[in-house]
Amino acid sequence: QVQLVESGGGLVQAADSLRLSCTASGLAFTDYAMAWFRQTPGKERELVAAISWGGGIVNYADSVQGRFTISRDNSKSAVYLRMDSLKPEDTAVYYCAADFSSRETASAIHYTSYHYWGQGTQVTVSS
Repeated sequence: QVQLVESGGGLVQAADSLRLSCTASGLAFTDYAMAWFRQTPGKERELVAAISWGGGIVNYADSVQGRFTISRDNSKSAVYLRMDSLKPEDTAVYYCAADFSSRETASAIHYTSYHYWGQGTQVTVSS
């Protein structure tokens, strides 16, 4: 049984930092690109960042480029999202996801491409 478990969300002020973590079990972690998505009420789940199986390729949404950093530790089956200079518009539920097809390129953008999902962690940024 595949499980992705996120942690690290919370309530912070604008300009603060947070680090999200996602630990995977039940899958061959290095067979998957990993990604972080976020979603707010009434909106479609959007890609925040993605990373290839080896960590050599990363992709970011324009809205977080230069502020967020995705990384992974394959020895721990974990993926991380470091979020700096947080803004109120970053408020959302953040989800960890895994995709087999884009494991080499981390190029899958749409949420329907991802096979496995975590339960989500809330990030709230106050102004």
